[in-house]
Amino acid sequence: MEVLETQRLTIRGFQPEDWEDLHEYLSREEVVRYEPYGVFDEQGSQAEALRRSADPAFWAVCLKESGKMIGNLYFQQQEPLTFRTGELGYVFNSAFHNKGYAAEACQRLLEYAFCDQQVRRVTAHCDPRNTPSWRLLERLQLRREGHLLQTGYFKHDHEGHPLWHDTYAYGILDSEWLNSSQADSQRRKV
Repeated sequence: MEVLETQRLTIRGFQPEDWEDLHEYLSREEVVRYEPYGVFDEQGSQAEALRRSADPAFWAVCLKESGKMIGNLYFQQQEPLTFRTGELGYVFNSAFHNKGYAAEACQRLLEYAFCDQQVRRVTAHCDPRNTPSWRLLERLQLRREGHLLQTGYFKHDHEGHPLWHDTYAYGILDSEWLNSSQADSQRRKV
């Protein structure tokens, strides 16, 4: 797996020993509220770090200065591969929110996807209630392509009934990203 860098971050494959930093944020309800899983205990975080270390779709986002992992990106090529479409996702430690790290990491991964991997289209999905997530996607210049109603559920209420959620669908084409001013500014930073 490639190692990507930005001014402040190193973006690399997961390692089993990342479990402690992973646990620091996956054990917080406010971080996993909109994720398809609940909070992790230490043993679950160890198993998840090991699993992610074997899955090239997961990228660890680390501070360059200290090496501390502060979040992760997800980027998976979608089937059929001939469509050259990838799906972007991210989860970051809430102690590092509002510092521009997620945008910086996602910008670098988009550059890698479009410029090095010749991806044609990138999609992303988020819960409409997760305002910071869809604002990030829009800051990255992804276009909201739809508001899908009650697309699924990850959690249940106290009586065991599904808590259905809506989904915002986002996308951006390689031509849009490559022609954007953000692509130019990102190239100057890296």
